[in-house]
Amino acid sequence: MTRRMGVEEEFLIVDGESGKPLPLGEVLEQLSDFPRLTSEMKQEQIETCTLPRVTLAEIADDITAGRKSADSAARRAGARAVALATSALPVESTIAPGERCGQLMERFGLTAVEQLTGGCHVHVEIESEEEGVAILDRVRIWLPVLLAISANSPYWNGVDSGYASYRWQAWRRWPTTGAAGIYGSAAAYHREIGQILSSGVPLDKANLYLDARLSHKHPTVEVRVADVCLFADDTVLLAALVRGLAETAARQWRDGVSPFPTSATQLQLASWQASRYGLQGELADPITGKPRGAFEVVTALMDHLRPVLEEQGEFNTVEFLLFQVLSRGTGAAVQRGSYARGASTRDVVTDAVHFTCLPVTPLRAATNSSRLTL
Repeated sequence: MTRRMGVEEEFLIVDGESGKPLPLGEVLEQLSDFPRLTSEMKQEQIETCTLPRVTLAEIADDITAGRKSADSAARRAGARAVALATSALPVESTIAPGERCGQLMERFGLTAVEQLTGGCHVHVEIESEEEGVAILDRVRIWLPVLLAISANSPYWNGVDSGYASYRWQAWRRWPTTGAAGIYGSAAAYHREIGQILSSGVPLDKANLYLDARLSHKHPTVEVRVADVCLFADDTVLLAALVRGLAETAARQWRDGVSPFPTSATQLQLASWQASRYGLQGELADPITGKPRGAFEVVTALMDHLRPVLEEQGEFNTVEFLLFQVLSRGTGAAVQRGSYARGASTRDVVTDAVHFTCLPVTPLRAATNSSRLTL
């Protein structure tokens, strides 16, 4: 089965000269003629969504179009849209108007006040909630690897945090984030969600920020662990990996293969490691939980997904896109390279604006490449 998928990307709105975030989310939403451009809880952000798509070429076109439309709307307002998962410059973010945003501020205090992070969420369609929960139970051990690949937030309020994904660190301050345990059934999933909601801590289902969950709006699993990617190519890669993981997991479930019994605590440690180093250090092995070179871990991911990716005719393309990340570095590494050349976080943002607007590499050329072996 080749499942449909969709991608949501959250972008910062910045001044093109200074790099400082600007509170123009609702303005951009009104200025844009792109139907899937929406403002967020913070006015310094804008989000794009693709349509549900089957092929990587279709999703690539939508991602490129969404980024172009977000930046075009920003330009009309004298700003730019940039794929940074945290601001490289100091910022006091602006809450969007509306009752729910006000409730979030009142309930969560400084956590909500300081929250200005951009993620990338991938939706993959499911045939039933039972299948969806089976997928959640089996993809969970690989989610820290996706975080490492997407890491794109080394700076926080103008300072190098020391992390590849500081977004994950800031995001973890919400009480309903992170890794989940193994549910075992749709009934158990809904029972746990009900218990969380009945605690009175989250406002509603939309306030459940787990690394992966059943969407409360669509018949999909929604993987939310990743930073927004600096390069559109990396977003396509992320989407392909998530869909490959979902299909592989569904097949394991149908074949009676049990999910690997890694605890939520171990997964939190693996995500911390991925957040700290990205692909520039060791990651936790998804099976053993022990430190292992990042190259070896992503190779293991590709081996895990090979049957599905080859069947769908995507293996060479995904291999090419992954090779790119390993060669040039994650968004975090590229940001630090920009700083090293210019010695200013403004230079980080200026370069990031350029990288954000680059279209996806033609996938036909990627598929025909013969020089890529992980």
